[in-house]
Amino acid sequence: MDLLRNRRKQAASTEPSIESSLDVTSLPSLSGSVSPPEPWEEVDISSSDYARRRKELMEMMVDLRSMGADALIALPSVVVIGGQSAGKSSLVEAVSGINVPRDSGTCTRCPMECNMSSHATSWSCTITLRIGFDSNGLDLQKPTNVRFGPKITDRSEFEVWLRRAQAAILNPNVPSSTFHTKTIEELRNIKNTLKFSRNVVCVSIEDPDATDLSFYDLPGLIQNEEAEIVALVKCLAEHYVKKKNTIILTTIPMSDDMENQQSMSLARAADPTGWRTIGVLTKPDTLGTGAINQRRKWVEIIEGHSEEHTLRHGFYCVRLPDDAERAQRLSRAESQRRAAEYFDTTSPWKDVIDRRRFGIPGFVSDISRLLIRLIEEALPRLREDVDALLAKCTKDFDELPPPLENDPQIEVLGRVNAFCDDFKSFANGSHEDKRLAQRNRALYAIFKRDIRGTAPDFRPFNEPEGYVPLDDIEENMTLTERDPGVKVMGIYDIRKVIQEAIGWELPNNVPYQAKANLIAQFTKLWVTPSERCFVGVNKVLDQVIDTLISTHFGRFKVLEEYFGNLIRIQVDICKARAQDAVKTALELETTTPHYTQNTHYLQTLREKWLAHYKTVRSRPSMYRAPIRPIGEAVGPCPSNDPNPSNCPSPAKPGGAKVETPESKALRALAEAGYAGLQVSDLARLLPPDSFEEELVVMADVRAYYHVAYKRIIDHIPFTIEHALHHALAKQLSQSLLTSLLTDAASGPNFSERMKELVSEDASIAQKRLMLATRKERLLDIRRRLMCMIPSEHRTLQGPVRQCENIKSAKSGKRKIKK
Repeated sequence: MDLLRNRRKQAASTEPSIESSLDVTSLPSLSGSVSPPEPWEEVDISSSDYARRRKELMEMMVDLRSMGADALIALPSVVVIGGQSAGKSSLVEAVSGINVPRDSGTCTRCPMECNMSSHATSWSCTITLRIGFDSNGLDLQKPTNVRFGPKITDRSEFEVWLRRAQAAILNPNVPSSTFHTKTIEELRNIKNTLKFSRNVVCVSIEDPDATDLSFYDLPGLIQNEEAEIVALVKCLAEHYVKKKNTIILTTIPMSDDMENQQSMSLARAADPTGWRTIGVLTKPDTLGTGAINQRRKWVEIIEGHSEEHTLRHGFYCVRLPDDAERAQRLSRAESQRRAAEYFDTTSPWKDVIDRRRFGIPGFVSDISRLLIRLIEEALPRLREDVDALLAKCTKDFDELPPPLENDPQIEVLGRVNAFCDDFKSFANGSHEDKRLAQRNRALYAIFKRDIRGTAPDFRPFNEPEGYVPLDDIEENMTLTERDPGVKVMGIYDIRKVIQEAIGWELPNNVPYQAKANLIAQFTKLWVTPSERCFVGVNKVLDQVIDTLISTHFGRFKVLEEYFGNLIRIQVDICKARAQDAVKTALELETTTPHYTQNTHYLQTLREKWLAHYKTVRSRPSMYRAPIRPIGEAVGPCPSNDPNPSNCPSPAKPGGAKVETPESKALRALAEAGYAGLQVSDLARLLPPDSFEEELVVMADVRAYYHVAYKRIIDHIPFTIEHALHHALAKQLSQSLLTSLLTDAASGPNFSERMKELVSEDASIAQKRLMLATRKERLLDIRRRLMCMIPSEHRTLQGPVRQCENIKSAKSGKRKIKK
């Protein structure tokens, strides 16, 4: 007994001040053997500054966890993991001084948080259920802490109360008080709703013989169970050990090779450098006297000489009570005395210099100091993390639309009017967003190009395919793309059309129907480009309408759906009317009579085309299509044509143009007194052509095409704009308000209907509540953290006193400042 007392005093003598606790050298060296501790000196640890600071820090961590801070920030913590039969339960009992449930198979099915405090005169314990997750394992907005049962003052009653608390955790749909009277046998026979839970059983122990410490005990890692259970237990352990502020205590039975321990594999995966992991070697008494090599190997690991197994904080070796000793219900002091006697009298353990590496007292003392140091070092970072989370939470909250404050009727009517005004400005192009006008202008330009591509392809030759297209009497008439429906027609093709249209006309009269048939060949091609243009405009309109609906009504989903349907009905009505208007506009061009009052333009174009056709016909060699590879463009004057005679205006080497025959003729006629003539006038001097009628028909049809082309490229866009966009903008407000009033009047209560329309989307309300709860939670955490100032700056006044006041307010006992 004296041996144990001396050991505990040695451990107490090494308790540092708060300044030395921040020094990494405050823990035993792990690079090799260490010197024995200095001779101990009798001190009252409970009244020292370090002990007071340790108490404050431990209480702060308990408060933060009760607030659910560990779900938001990485709180410093100690986690105990280990496989079945690794001695983890015995280690927890030895450290905490309590008995935990032991059954065959997996007994622990939820985390247990154990908070130990030495600031008491007698032993007591309270149990709390911390519910931070729902039955599906999803985070709750704010955790709840439920006191479970009375304050326990008899150690022998703790085990059954712990079993009851775990049963309450595993059956979340049953009131926790139901389990307060359950016996151990009844608890074993319960069919739990959940196999495992992430919710925590919190055990707070007041024990004058304990060391201030806080740790999590997790379910033991298993292998010989259903794959689902094995994965659940492993996932739970991984969730805790992955946190960067977590100290990992992994229990390793010395009766097995370390390489076989799943807990070590898990720790290495989470902590590859070994800076956060501490190995706890158990069952040293299972190594027989003949296991010399095994013992030597374990000694090397304990002394820090093993190259394969190196941890920053090293390994500790503990001897824990076996089943027989547990049956004797030995006291903590007696168990520790027997362990100390074993290590001091058994080889090779008695020869290891660093005696703190053996037994529970030195191990618990070192872990406690390490945790306190970790908490001290983490405080500034925890405050920064909370401030960052608080800033983001505030930003997300501010980005949400505020709750409705206006009268529902005013809100609805205001949004309808704003929508209608916005669309009207879109339609007339005055809105700052020009997408409707600009995209439609682009579609109308494509429509113009497509209509230009339907121009008749008349070539006044017997075999028209052998000559180039004739589309260049005006510079803006040159085609870049021709509609595939346009047929190439030569002189005999035109004659055939005329002959097929002859009825009872007198001789030398070309039937009007012949020209009408030729005009119909290009006007029928205008239907497809018009429909394509209309479809494109409709798509743009739908996108604009959807955007405006979302902008003006999207805050209220019911309102958005209601007016979205009404607006789209009106859009569809206007689309149908506009489509009919476009069809009517096309019929004006595709059906007889073919008429124009733009006779001057028609006559001018007729004369130009007639002269052009006669000139081309008189000089066919200049317009013959050269033989070129398939796909190469052809024209009346190809730049690389080897025959210069094919080009009407060949150039001299010096760059000056050669005078063409037409220029010479015009110059000669001017000298003879016939001034003011143009090249097109020279065609009148040509001898009569046997295909004069056909050439005239070509010129008439081609001239009329240009007149009709200039009409249609304006008429169709105007029709669409006025019949669709402007008509919709004009009728939208009246139709929406009429529908709204009709609908509201048909119900029992107009005001209730308005409230229903502007009822807030449930997801937004839920998000606002979630962010508000989260913000309140973060503010509480921040206030609690601000109570703790760095140890080098702390006094007993200021934040400490403020923290005490906060605690008193929470408990309903506010202190009065004197």
